[in-house]
Amino acid sequence: MTKIKVNGTVHELNDVSEDTPLLWVLRDHLGLTGTKYGCGVSECGACTVHIDGEAVQSCVTDLSEVGDSEVTTIEGLSEDGSHPVQKAWKEFGVPQCGYCQVGQIMMAAAMLKSNSAPTDEDIEREMWNICRCGTYPRIRAAVKAAAQEINQ
Repeated sequence: MTKIKVNGTVHELNDVSEDTPLLWVLRDHLGLTGTKYGCGVSECGACTVHIDGEAVQSCVTDLSEVGDSEVTTIEGLSEDGSHPVQKAWKEFGVPQCGYCQVGQIMMAAAMLKSNSAPTDEDIEREMWNICRCGTYPRIRAAVKAAAQEINQ
């Protein structure tokens, strides 16, 4: 049996191999399907979650790497969508197809913890997630709006 703390709750996992990617633990064993599978090789960012507040790609992070750390998924970012990044995403109509947006939101939230006033260059460097629809200008605007709310 393995224990994992996700969104503030400790879960006991039976019959889950330690080398199972965190993405599949979240989706298949815990039913947290907000985190998406994109590429499976840490190139697209669709599977971004937080481990102890740091953005990581869950498709290449094995369960054994989590240990006693706290995992936060999009479901745990806020219960009601009131996180500043989530609110800005709605305000600026960022999602088009929406598939990458969970990873984008999680990456932005982690970035804003360490840089509450990012420049365009900071956003472009830190927000490397791929958006096939090309909503990068709206992503950038939403990140800046979220930063302003955080700084109020």
